[in-house]
Amino acid sequence: MNISPKQNVQMAMGAVWTHRFRSLLTILGIVIGITTVVTVASLLTGLRQGVVDFFQELGPDNIFMYRTSGDPGAPDAQIPIKERKRHAMQPQYAEILKRWCNSVEDTGITLYIPSVVDGNTITARVPGYESDSINVAGVSANMDDLSPRDFDDGRFFSPEENQRGAHVAVIGNSVATALYPEGHAVGRTFMMDGAEYRVIGVYAKAKGGFFGENGQDSQVVIPLRTAELRYPQVDKFMIVAKAKPGRRQDAFEEVDGAMRRLRHLATGVPDDFAISTPDQIIQQFDQITSLIGLVAIAISALGLLVGGIGVMNIMLVSVTERTREIGVRKALGARRRDIVGQFLVEAMTLTGAGGMLGIVIAVLITMAVGALVPSLPSKVPSWALIAGFTVSVAIGVFFGVWPAMKAAQLDPVEALRYE
Repeated sequence: MNISPKQNVQMAMGAVWTHRFRSLLTILGIVIGITTVVTVASLLTGLRQGVVDFFQELGPDNIFMYRTSGDPGAPDAQIPIKERKRHAMQPQYAEILKRWCNSVEDTGITLYIPSVVDGNTITARVPGYESDSINVAGVSANMDDLSPRDFDDGRFFSPEENQRGAHVAVIGNSVATALYPEGHAVGRTFMMDGAEYRVIGVYAKAKGGFFGENGQDSQVVIPLRTAELRYPQVDKFMIVAKAKPGRRQDAFEEVDGAMRRLRHLATGVPDDFAISTPDQIIQQFDQITSLIGLVAIAISALGLLVGGIGVMNIMLVSVTERTREIGVRKALGARRRDIVGQFLVEAMTLTGAGGMLGIVIAVLITMAVGALVPSLPSKVPSWALIAGFTVSVAIGVFFGVWPAMKAAQLDPVEALRYE
């Protein structure tokens, strides 16, 4: 008596459905394991895409140089102690690097203004509205070419406005919403740290970011010369060098060597500055997320192991309960491989159902996170769905082999006598 694969699947589905509550409890570990892996993979994929978009907007061919590692706009308290003693970057480096490095197309300068200067918190305000959630930066007039961004309205400041230290500003999307909720910010003025500035441009909402947040949306950009005149005590300069097309690696090596000469560093002495490219920063982020992924896999592996043992246990119970059925099938001519196939398919159906349920729950969690926390990007990768289902079915095969073999080895005469 031969049974087709279709009949095998139907019998397996019927057996699982008949004992559905028992089956649900059995695959609970698998559901938890698959849910964990797919959910974490979805969140990490979304976060990575946000980081990639963020640095693509900053300029994929740019090389960034700053006195310390980490965020140039971070407070001094967050900077490693040994890096605080480093000499500041000098704005004249930008022009020198452009002359010395053949692979560099252009250079620019950003001066980061701390949120607190001389004990005073920098805020932006207009009549009836005020925002202290801003970060101020003075940039060179060519920064719009080095790191171009979209505008909702207005324009970037001109070299002439930068040269004369004009009190003009380009503001981020969040700043515009906070100060001018009714819109139409261009042409209007606001007060910042005791000085009046005229808005000449409003950036479109920035792309990407860390955990869905992009600091550029809260940025107030003023001309570099204006920032130097207003805050002569601030020396948090960052130099940006844009490589010529297809020559970023050459530019990186040239800039690194030139910076060491400018900083008078002897051979073998470590850099006393940080130099990075978008790809390097993304690689560092990948290293962090890979560790998180390994932890998630380790946690889910425990759930999958528990689920697999439960499946083996329930299949052994099923073999015992259906001993007479197996005897009848063998008496009617069923071969050992037919019996093995029947119980293997049943185990795979059981774990496959657990995998599907885990995937559905993970997708629902990801959608819920995206709806409740829009700033936290989430995206369900197709590879996670395929891997989750494949792993769950593979667990059924692995843990179902022994029960299936035990069923196939039953003596038909003894099986028919079994009560």
